[in-house]
Amino acid sequence: MARIPPKDTTSAPLASRELAEAHAATGGRMTNMKWTLAHSPVALDALLQWYPLYDEVVPLLGERRTRLYCHAISTQSACLICTTFFRRLIIDEGEDPDDLELDEFDALIVDLGRRLADDPHTVDDALHARLAERFDDAQIVALIAFGAMMVATNVFNDALRVDLDGYLHPYAAVK
Repeated sequence: MARIPPKDTTSAPLASRELAEAHAATGGRMTNMKWTLAHSPVALDALLQWYPLYDEVVPLLGERRTRLYCHAISTQSACLICTTFFRRLIIDEGEDPDDLELDEFDALIVDLGRRLADDPHTVDDALHARLAERFDDAQIVALIAFGAMMVATNVFNDALRVDLDGYLHPYAAVK
């Protein structure tokens, strides 16, 4: 059960409602996480910056690999909401998130995601060198910042025990 109930269009502060409307206007879904963030317009705005970072990373990695990155971070963090969200995207694209076929580049990105989630100190010189073979400094900064934002969403959801959105229930991993 959620520690803090989500707000909605009638109870959220005006600034949060405006952010929610702007987000919805771009095709974004206002989830339990976002409505919980809506208690604080500044917090909502901060974590909505995930989307511009996503838009910067997709040209570097492609949609699939970006989703694999997010899925790796979320599964390593054991975040139910984020893991299930990315499971849904992977399943809907016809893959099995529990049996992914990874090429060398995929494996590099999944490794990075897992290390960021587990202990960012393990992003050692060897891993950085492998990244530097494929990306310039600005791209690595964007990639790591995006990963950090993904970790932040995992932390937020887990620390406040945000409830899994109903539309995600069919995609949750069976334990």
